[in-house]
Amino acid sequence: MTLTATCHCGSTRIELAEMPAVMKACNCTFCHRSGAVWGYYDPADVKVIAAAHDSIYAPSGMNHHHFCAQCGGNTHGSSPDWASFYNNDGTVKDGMSPGVPEKRVAAVNMRMIVDLDLEGVVIEKVDGRNNW
Repeated sequence: MTLTATCHCGSTRIELAEMPAVMKACNCTFCHRSGAVWGYYDPADVKVIAAAHDSIYAPSGMNHHHFCAQCGGNTHGSSPDWASFYNNDGTVKDGMSPGVPEKRVAAVNMRMIVDLDLEGVVIEKVDGRNNW
């Protein structure tokens, strides 16, 4: 089952082979404003098939937010794999030390998949506003 995420105008198109294992909604200052529900993938599993007007916003230099410069759709991004080091409440996972993970993860805004019903899926809450 191939899923296709697109910005509103269709300039950015992303193919995904399957639903993500995890979806999260973050309340950090960026995610709160964009209203994104992030599905996380290995970067090799995200196929950007069109990105005619792709722009990147990276305020921290670590988290890269891609959006369409034509319609403004916040489509996808990449960041250090924070979930490998930290719990959703920002505490460090057992056996890990605080720091920035070297491994990166891809995130796709699941709201960009037309007709995907997010009411029936579990969306984990992440307190990015108070923890990042």
